[in-house]
Amino acid sequence: MITFRGVTKSFAGSASPAVENLSMDIDRGAVTVFVGPSGCGKTTSLRMINRMVEPTSGTITVDGADVSGVKAPQLRRSMGYVMQSAGLMPHRTVLDNVATVPRLNGQSRTSARARAAELLDVVGLASAMGGRYPAQLSGGQQQRVGVARALAADPPVLLMDEPFSAVDPVVRAELQQELLRLQRDLAKTIVFVTHDIDEATILGDKVAVFGAGGRLAQYAAPEEILRAPVDDFVAGFVGRDRGFRHLSFQAGNGVPLHPVQLLTPSELANPAVAVEEDWALAVDDGGRPLGWVPASRRASFTAADQLVPGGSLYREGETLRQALDAALSSPAGLGVAVDPENRVTGTIRAAEVLELIEQARLQRSAG
Repeated sequence: MITFRGVTKSFAGSASPAVENLSMDIDRGAVTVFVGPSGCGKTTSLRMINRMVEPTSGTITVDGADVSGVKAPQLRRSMGYVMQSAGLMPHRTVLDNVATVPRLNGQSRTSARARAAELLDVVGLASAMGGRYPAQLSGGQQQRVGVARALAADPPVLLMDEPFSAVDPVVRAELQQELLRLQRDLAKTIVFVTHDIDEATILGDKVAVFGAGGRLAQYAAPEEILRAPVDDFVAGFVGRDRGFRHLSFQAGNGVPLHPVQLLTPSELANPAVAVEEDWALAVDDGGRPLGWVPASRRASFTAADQLVPGGSLYREGETLRQALDAALSSPAGLGVAVDPENRVTGTIRAAEVLELIEQARLQRSAG
């Protein structure tokens, strides 16, 4: 879909090129992530695709056509582009921000705004948001609008330059999952820039690790980069805990579930209800977890806001990394497993997850 062949970019006054002799193929309908430290050329490489930056030498093609043969404004309107700050026009409503590119492509105001309204729903925003201005939105909402605007002309290629780095970690995780959901539905060719190796391995079908001097150090599936970094630079960038990250690619379907005492709001408010083991789990009337109740402090627990906060949740079928994180982050030493509606289905134990991890390791070694 997108190819780089011997692409170099040098800036005047710089002792070394920003990108040096880059050759790679980006697959159609996949998410390709450019990752690396600051100044390694990943953003420059992204911006050369839509000619926001012109290469010094080499060729870049999209669907077999050399991008240098397409007028830059036309090329940019044919691709979606999402940046770190969302880049919304402050004097225009959300709806008119999203409608910008269809209007530039010749659509009527009515049809462009109708398309914009559809896309607000696609990116998970209520239709009422359409009449607001960017300053009235949270950072996460602004980024969703930015994604909607990038999708407005239904481009085959979506370029994303660190789009989630300016939001808090909770919102960032939500936006990452939202992007994966959109990609399952839309199958765009996405090129995504980040400096975060965790984000790269979560999102990428393939990951390109850039090193100092604008060189491509390794280009492979995220699992391969975590399992077998090609050199010391990649190993150092991925980090010493790459074995833990690699667990993200091991399914946790076989994690055993164990029962736990559940306390409903009425039982929680009744001091006569005893905690049978060291810990009980408080749930709402729908069976969703609220927090832990230790046996030693049961008498003082008469309201939900007095509960001991739980750790992360494990949804059945998620990875061994998520299962282990749920178990290790829990104050009770028991990870909470939930169904798709977040209702408690049982608890998991770290020792049993570690046993599954060891079994998976031995199977890989034998293979």
